[in-house]
Amino acid sequence: MAEEDAVSGDAPAGKKKLIIIIVAAVLVLIIAAAAVFFLFFSGDPESEDAAQQTPVEEVEKLEANYVPMPRPLVFNLMEGSRNRTAQIKVQLIVDNKADTVLVRKHIPLLESTLVTVFGQASVEQLRSPQGKNELRMTALEELNKATTMVEQRALIHTVLFTGFVLQ
Repeated sequence: MAEEDAVSGDAPAGKKKLIIIIVAAVLVLIIAAAAVFFLFFSGDPESEDAAQQTPVEEVEKLEANYVPMPRPLVFNLMEGSRNRTAQIKVQLIVDNKADTVLVRKHIPLLESTLVTVFGQASVEQLRSPQGKNELRMTALEELNKATTMVEQRALIHTVLFTGFVLQ
């Protein structure tokens, strides 16, 4: 009997310790979650006021307008004696809605310019990320030259390759 009392006496003390440890762990988790919530989701009132006071003109300047070319540009390249075909889908970023209308008006001129630029590229240039970036920058320069000839100013801010296939 004495042994049973000793065993039963240890069991409630062990259970109490386990319950205390579990409650302490839950409290620590709740406190940590509350701290994370307040750190990440409580806004700085000064930054909110500054964001609300931003003039409308600045917001319009930050607006990007995407003008997709209506069809992918397909052209042939020579790699040694092998003929390769490339297909590039292009989107142009312009600064405002008025420029979007002008760019859409001159799509045939822009497509012709892009085919000329892409046709001068080498297969090695089209394979490397650095070569693609150079091609993108060359395309931007040539497109802005073309738009300057017809509209007396550069209309395009950035050239994006949204699809690129080399076979």
